[in-house]
Amino acid sequence: MENLVWIGAAVSVIGLCGLVWCILRVAAAKRRTSDDEELRAEVQKVLPLNMGALFLSVIGLMLVILGIFLG
Repeated sequence: MENLVWIGAAVSVIGLCGLVWCILRVAAAKRRTSDDEELRAEVQKVLPLNMGALFLSVIGLMLVILGIFLG
C-alpha cells in the first residue's frame, strides 16, 4: 500500500501544479488587459482547467488517505 501513497502524492502534486498554472494565467491576463470582457473570456477559458486540476488534487489526496488507511 506504500505505492498507493506515493502514486496519490504524485497525482496531488500534478493537480497542485495545474492550480498554480491557472492562477498565473489569470494573473497575466489581468495585467495584460484592461477590458472587463476580455478578462471574463480568459477566466471562462481557464475555469474547466482549474476544475480539472482541483479534481486531480482531490483524487490524489484520497489515494494517499486510502493508502495510509489500508497500510
